[in-house]
Amino acid sequence: MRITTTDQAYHLDSGHYRLTVSRTDPSAELEGWMTLSLLASVGTANGRDETYETLPTVLVERGNVAIFDVPQRTTAWETKIVRLTCTPETIALEVRVEGDGVLGDVTLMGGRAVLNRGAAGTFRSGLHARGVFNPTPTHPVQVVRPVSVPLALTVIGDASPGRLHAVFSPPPLVLAFTKEEPDGATAVPDGPWLGASVRAGVADLTFTELAYEPLDGGVMLRFDYECHTVVRGSWTSPAVVFRTASSPWEAIAQHRDDLVAHGLAPSGPVHERHDWWSEPIFCGWGAQCAGARRADGRSPVDLSRQDLYDEWLARLERHGVVPGTVVIDDRWQLTYGDMEPDPAKWPALREWIAARHARGQRVLLWWRAWSADGLPAEECVLDAGGRAVAADPSNPAYRLRVQRIMERLLGDLGADGFKIDFTQWFPSGSHLKSYGSTWGLALLHELLATMYDAAKRVKPDALMVTHTPHPAFGDVTDMVRLNDVLEYDARGELVPAVDQLRFRHAVAAHAMPGHLIDTDQWPMPSRADWLAYAEAQPSLGVPALYYAERIDNSLEEITGADLELVARWWRR
Repeated sequence: MRITTTDQAYHLDSGHYRLTVSRTDPSAELEGWMTLSLLASVGTANGRDETYETLPTVLVERGNVAIFDVPQRTTAWETKIVRLTCTPETIALEVRVEGDGVLGDVTLMGGRAVLNRGAAGTFRSGLHARGVFNPTPTHPVQVVRPVSVPLALTVIGDASPGRLHAVFSPPPLVLAFTKEEPDGATAVPDGPWLGASVRAGVADLTFTELAYEPLDGGVMLRFDYECHTVVRGSWTSPAVVFRTASSPWEAIAQHRDDLVAHGLAPSGPVHERHDWWSEPIFCGWGAQCAGARRADGRSPVDLSRQDLYDEWLARLERHGVVPGTVVIDDRWQLTYGDMEPDPAKWPALREWIAARHARGQRVLLWWRAWSADGLPAEECVLDAGGRAVAADPSNPAYRLRVQRIMERLLGDLGADGFKIDFTQWFPSGSHLKSYGSTWGLALLHELLATMYDAAKRVKPDALMVTHTPHPAFGDVTDMVRLNDVLEYDARGELVPAVDQLRFRHAVAAHAMPGHLIDTDQWPMPSRADWLAYAEAQPSLGVPALYYAERIDNSLEEITGADLELVARWWRR
């Protein structure tokens, strides 16, 4: 790398990028991409962090690495330094503070300050890009959006307005910027691109959300720690790593490789892959939904029944569709928390599973993550009123319960694994109380690790399916599920389901290249969409069939000829 110094700035040419770091203002120009604000705010439970003086930038060169430190006097901490660490290919931005406090909102690429020249308020980085790639599915569907549109990478969400952005929970924590105008719901422009990814392992993923916050041509990133991370002495934020890429897929792969290289994510699956995991799946949820729509006043969860699953599987088999794995979906259990089979719906679940085994099939059970239903309050995250909000994986009593559940379901009943859903129902809130000190993405990892380790102790080939395509979650999942299909783009037009399948597959395949992918299949807007989706599935992962008789949204009939096509596609 070559660095030229003037009175006003340091000029760095790495061969891959050009960066000009001001010696008089807290800013740096990344040529062609952004004017990077070198302000940051590390808010606490006691209030805002505001910079009231910035000191001259300090450069330290260590071999082929250049470190630029911008010291700042602050209202909340004894010391604060924003650091740029530059290698030939990457620029890493982080903030370091000394003192004591409980973290609230932390912002990088901008923050609150009174500058030396007198300007005051919130300052942001300036973008020269036109579009930003979002790796998590959202509604409306918009893979590459204008840089002026906010987004969130999070473990919190549901189907309510403004919250349907946790279909992947968590997604890979990487954005990518393009100089081209975004066009179409799932279209991805050609390069070049600039990736911006979060370098942090599980221990440092104690925030619940990373928000991209643009305003009037500026932007900053906000990490929400929800006042659950305690700092004593010193703390360094996760680094945001900038690197050029030919595509957003390469940016995701670079993010994964960066985490692996720094020992922050596993290099691949941690358990042996078993042949049966790759067999096609039948999940009964779509059939339950279609049946509920035809039976006025019924809920899909009422139709998770042994007799109906036998009917659906028999119809499929008559037309040559024989799945290797069957998923019994919501709600086969009496309570979500303790996972006892409902004898009214599944009067002989042990025998039913054994019969499927005799036919060469495996059985997964649907598991609703976080649910406090049926759990004692002392094993749960509690709200300010002392009410149970979610299961608490930091509590030893709950971890022991999970082990007993695994022994009962995998050992006694003979089930073969779990489809783990609703990881996005994280117990968010600064007032919530848990047994331990872990929070955010790290607490979700602890929940999944509790389940994963307990399952493998009982049945080493148990298959654990999650919708968590973050590379650091590679040690708590065997198969990444692409999750529920969405509907409309920002113009209110339907987005083909198969286009969403291809986008999601590309994200998961580049973030976790050694893991199997469950291609999912629900909900489908029409029979035509379903057929197109089903035909594409075998080339993009493990095919999953959700329907046996009708499409739930359109109530169109699925014919025997349709199922014979599915059987043919599965045999390719």
